Amino acid sequence: MTIDATDRKKVYWVLYNMATFNVTDSDFDTQVLQNKLPVLVDYWAAWCAPCKMAEPILEELSDTYKDKVLVAKLNVDENPATSQKYGVMSIPTTILFKEGKELGRRVGFAGKQAFEDLMKKAN
Repeated sequence: MTIDATDRKKVYWVLYNMATFNVTDSDFDTQVLQNKLPVLVDYWAAWCAPCKMAEPILEELSDTYKDKVLVAKLNVDENPATSQKYGVMSIPTTILFKEGKELGRRVGFAGKQAFEDLMKKAN
């Protein structure tokens, strides 16, 4: 499959304008640990009600902090290796990574201010 220049521009536009982005076991290292910006990773699952409550708040914050902190989403059911590696036992769990290291984490849904407090640790 080849992508022409017009399609490539569309893909870049979508990626640039997406508030959050998905990561997997296979691309976690490059998308999160090696990222030049800090990345807040939301460990979630489709069946998790508190995860669904957190989603619009994380979308909003990812737009607010887009030049400072990226927000990634990792589905724990589809990506168990990364979840296990970082000891994620309950969801939602959010972990802030900077320069390949964990700066902080929050387990459970505690509202917008708790996410913002975690994101501010990136500075």
